[in-house]
Amino acid sequence: MFTMSARELAPNEDQGVIFGIVDAAANSTLDQTSLYTAAANKIFLGIPETDFTFQLTQPSSGFGGMVAKPWDQRKRTVFEIMPEVQRKLAAIPGIRMFPVLRPSLPGGGQFPVEFILASTADTEQILAFAKQLQVKAMQSGMFAFPPIIDVKVDQPQSQFIIDRDKVADLGLDLQQVGADVGAMVGGNFVNRFDISGRSYKVIPQIQRMDRLNPEQLRDIYVSGPGGQLVPLSTIATIKNTTVPRSLNRFQQLNAVKISGVAVRPLDEALRFLEDQAGKILPKGYVIDYTGESRQLRTEGNKFLPAFGLALALIFLVLAAQFNSFRDPFVILAGSVPLAMFGALIFTFLKMPDPNVPFWTNGWTTTLNIYSQVGLVTLVGLVSKNGILIVEFANQLQRQGHSKLEAVREASMTRLRPILMTSAATIAGHFPLTLVTGAGAAARNSIGLVLVGGMAVGTFFTLFVVPSIYMLVAKDHAKDRETEAAVVSA
Repeated sequence: MFTMSARELAPNEDQGVIFGIVDAAANSTLDQTSLYTAAANKIFLGIPETDFTFQLTQPSSGFGGMVAKPWDQRKRTVFEIMPEVQRKLAAIPGIRMFPVLRPSLPGGGQFPVEFILASTADTEQILAFAKQLQVKAMQSGMFAFPPIIDVKVDQPQSQFIIDRDKVADLGLDLQQVGADVGAMVGGNFVNRFDISGRSYKVIPQIQRMDRLNPEQLRDIYVSGPGGQLVPLSTIATIKNTTVPRSLNRFQQLNAVKISGVAVRPLDEALRFLEDQAGKILPKGYVIDYTGESRQLRTEGNKFLPAFGLALALIFLVLAAQFNSFRDPFVILAGSVPLAMFGALIFTFLKMPDPNVPFWTNGWTTTLNIYSQVGLVTLVGLVSKNGILIVEFANQLQRQGHSKLEAVREASMTRLRPILMTSAATIAGHFPLTLVTGAGAAARNSIGLVLVGGMAVGTFFTLFVVPSIYMLVAKDHAKDRETEAAVVSA
């Protein structure tokens, strides 16, 4: 049940905000992108639950989103609003805007899934494998939209190839040619001047309408000998190429990042990418993570060590208390596995796809850091049931009862305190399973695990602990005989 439970770093919370990541063509201008991001802003404002919007636009990228009204002023959650926003944003031409939700825990990254392929190979080779992995991810149906690859080979680049022989024949100075071209298109300020006590920058640059495309730069003039002006097209030709927008590195390796939003638990989406990468990538390639995915892989796998440490600590404390290694084993073996079973029922029955309505959605949770804290806490809470039975049974044996009579009497006598303490624990944590509003998912995770584990664990402890006690616990009849022999002597 533990291995088959849906896993994620933290349950998704309704934080009342939807972000939008903008991706535009590499050669887009700010005016062009602003036109389409304004349409996206109208879509956000058209959602009835929107309180206000925000937006930051760059020529080929941008960032924006909407902030929803307070909980008591809207009927839909951001999870219910998200499909409508995604559908409308997908209809905007000219840009791609990917709606994402804010992660429940703070961390770097823009998307929940951020999967990195790294190698010493050329970026083009890594990109080819990344595209194969992107196709596999699209076909899996685990992602809300096709995953994004951060390395994009779509940046148009125009390069002036200067004919040095012509420059020499015309008596031009190559340094002066470069200075003239740089001054006209560079946009750097060269000096300042004062008007009415205020300082202004001097920025030499040709008009924008004369430098909208590389071909227009053929018509500019550079300084020649004797103050003559020579057209740039006389000494240079234009070479148009397409280059990557950026060449990224990670851990000193060439890297390509695949980002996306999973519609299944984050752990399941990452495991799918890991399995497919293992089939596609040759030797010499490594996979890594950033953002929320990295947190899940580095911090989300600490449950088993913490759980084992909790068991060892409780076992050693009980061993010191009972002056025996058998009794702690009886207590833990008779209560902890059953409590874990009761708690993991609520993670095992969780529907992996949150977008599919299912009758268990209202009272199940995932295996996340909150439910894992609840599982570790449950070990200490449920152990006290076994302690009450084993301790009293040992006392009855020392008073002359047989092993069977002692454990039977202890179970009957300790039934009331076990039920009272367990009922108090369940009643104290039960409100966590009913809570709604901000932060409800995290509290529900802890509450469901503790309530389910205590209820199921307490019920079965009353039957299992006595059985294990009869099989493993020490028979104190020999101790009584030894004590009687010592007294008679």
